[in-house]
Amino acid sequence: MPTIRTASPEDAPLLASLNGIVHQLHVGHRPDLFVDSPDQDVLEAFFRARLTDPAVTAFVAEHPDGRTLGYAQARLVSWDSGALVRSDLVVCLDQIAVVPDATGTGVGSALLEAVREAGRRAGCRRLVTEVRDFNEGARAFYDAAGFRRMNVRLDQLL
Repeated sequence: MPTIRTASPEDAPLLASLNGIVHQLHVGHRPDLFVDSPDQDVLEAFFRARLTDPAVTAFVAEHPDGRTLGYAQARLVSWDSGALVRSDLVVCLDQIAVVPDATGTGVGSALLEAVREAGRRAGCRRLVTEVRDFNEGARAFYDAAGFRRMNVRLDQLL
């Protein structure tokens, strides 16, 4: 079983590297949306900024031998009420990635549980995430974890 720890700003290079696992899948399916080779310095600065945001928490999964197995990044979001919807405090899972040789070993589930627990501690009533339609592995993971579809986003080139 992996050890899950909270990431710090010093982990920005690690998260930038792990992000490539999912990013390359995104580039392969939607090169019209995703940058082929993000600048490493820019990516690290992005993660460093996120990790200093009090609404953001990231977790790193590590093997007992010290190898990094994956990460998850989540943020707290307050949904405002309106004429048709209720207000809510939610935890949004923005990113999750598991190294390929650890897929299917419970690492993703352990990271997901860390995000759930962070949300519960913050008083959130729900966990939300987005998944790209082409990412069948992620869709299957979320289905198995008990998520249900909430929205479907469509796009069309003009």
